[in-house]
Amino acid sequence: MSEKRKIRKTSRGPGGMIQGGEKANNFKDTMKNLIRYMNEYKASVIVVVIFAAVSASFSIIGPKMLGNATTKLFEGIMNKLSGSGTGVDFNYIGKIIVILGALYLISSLFAYMQGWIMSGVSMKVSYKMRKEISQKINRLPLKYFDGTNQGEVLSRVTNDVDTLSQTLNQSLTQIITSVTTVIGIFIMMLSISVLMTVVALCIIPLSMIIMMFIIKYSQKYFKEQQDYLGHVNGHVEEMYGGHIVMKAFNGEKDSIEKFDKLNNTLYKSAWKSQFLTSIVMPVMNFVSNLGYVGVCVLGGWLAIKKTIEVGDIQAFIQYVRSFTQPITQIANISNILQQTAASAERVFEFLEEEEEVPEVQNPVKIENAVGSVEFKNVQFAYNSDKIVINDFSAKINPGQRVAIVGPTGAGKTTIVKLLMRFYDVNKGVILVDGYDIRNYTRGDLRSMFGMVLQDTWLYNGSIMENIRYGKLNALDEEVKAAAKAAYVDGFVRTLPGGYDMILNEEASNISQGQKQLLTIARAILSDPKVLILDEATSSVDTRTEVRIKKAMNNLMKNRTSFIIAHRLSTIRDADLILVMDNGDIVEQGNHHELLKKEGAYSKLYNSQFNYSLQNE
Repeated sequence: MSEKRKIRKTSRGPGGMIQGGEKANNFKDTMKNLIRYMNEYKASVIVVVIFAAVSASFSIIGPKMLGNATTKLFEGIMNKLSGSGTGVDFNYIGKIIVILGALYLISSLFAYMQGWIMSGVSMKVSYKMRKEISQKINRLPLKYFDGTNQGEVLSRVTNDVDTLSQTLNQSLTQIITSVTTVIGIFIMMLSISVLMTVVALCIIPLSMIIMMFIIKYSQKYFKEQQDYLGHVNGHVEEMYGGHIVMKAFNGEKDSIEKFDKLNNTLYKSAWKSQFLTSIVMPVMNFVSNLGYVGVCVLGGWLAIKKTIEVGDIQAFIQYVRSFTQPITQIANISNILQQTAASAERVFEFLEEEEEVPEVQNPVKIENAVGSVEFKNVQFAYNSDKIVINDFSAKINPGQRVAIVGPTGAGKTTIVKLLMRFYDVNKGVILVDGYDIRNYTRGDLRSMFGMVLQDTWLYNGSIMENIRYGKLNALDEEVKAAAKAAYVDGFVRTLPGGYDMILNEEASNISQGQKQLLTIARAILSDPKVLILDEATSSVDTRTEVRIKKAMNNLMKNRTSFIIAHRLSTIRDADLILVMDNGDIVEQGNHHELLKKEGAYSKLYNSQFNYSLQNE
């Protein structure tokens, strides 16, 4: 599935508002999919909506009641001064304070409960998504990973799911609270005075116009800041990475001049963007204060006319102060929702990717595999416009050693990928022990094979655990026996900790040759019926190569073996050599037969022999 999405840098502009981000191609449909995905948590979400609305409603009533207390206090003081009353009614004020305390306590309780419930929902959704992505990865064909970099897949598992989780946990309840607060405050303001509400609302568009003007003007500096930050980081990383080359060619002066130029531009753009950001709040406060002055003057005039109470002015000012904040939050959250939709879209796209061909309903089960392999008129192409294997046919008897040779791009490794069913053939059939490999489960098919590749794969664990990966239930004695057969035991005993030595994440605490020996020991331990050796000895020195060849000769006895090699000197003893070129077998036979033909194999062999002589 193609991913044609406009991506912009995400940066924070004035007031901390998000100024850009990745936008979803189809916001409406993506949000519908997300709602459907969360359908099993519908009851919890409804409860959260109700609790958030109730929490906001209780907090909205507070300023009005506090205004009534202020009015009562003012009337009591005025009556006391005029001598026409008993003074301040502290019993009434005390009741209001108690009621206010209860309201704010209930509001906090509902806010806590909705936060607790929503946190649970967001974590369950994140867990469900990550679990489905993990399961999906195991069902995706190899061609997906050939066309998608690892960082892209990891980004969906981590960044995109985290964005969704944070939005559900924070932004959803914040939206509900903000909308409820805006509506509730607006109603309460109208209930106090329509005229004062009109005056107060005039502040909002004026504030928004000023803020949008500053944001629009400053945005180019934020973008420039992000761009030149990347340029500076890139230049520094490049100079550190190529430090020796830079020193060798006396490039220090040019490097410093370029850095100074980039850094000065970064400084200027950063200074301007930060300055413009810093003036937003003072300007907003100034406009808001003008509004408060207008509200106070108008409120005082209305109080003199007995249209409103004195406490209503105090309550109204509180409402005005509280009115702009949720509006700003809603504006900010609208941008966050766009990014959320983009993240959800990427996750759903991944979950909808085309999967491997499903396993056969009644798979073949073989108790004692013998390892016969036959290719019948196999045709294959990674892309429909370029065929890699044209018409490949070959029959390999159990126990034969088969070498596949040919120039780069001839299709040697592709044959192995088809045999292991990493890809399915477009035409023709591959038989293992007389059965089409598509009639086996992938697990059963691959359990017959042992692979040793040019690129070693070891993980962060002990040497014992890395060898045991070939047979997870193997005893320690079996692991050590395989290690001895692969000439691993000798060097392992010289390492600190021996078999218990922990390899780091990149296994860089042992040599490349030792890595290869460990992977060979792993293949020996798995005791496969068919061996695949793809340049298995290319990363080791000559002395180690001799040891590996001895181990391999013992291992390949009575086992079908496929050997892919560029160094033709390593496959002289093969029972059958298949010479490939442009996806076809152009010659086949043993080493001596092919040399006598003086064809493609002879040319390859002699060219390597002559090259070796020239370089001695």
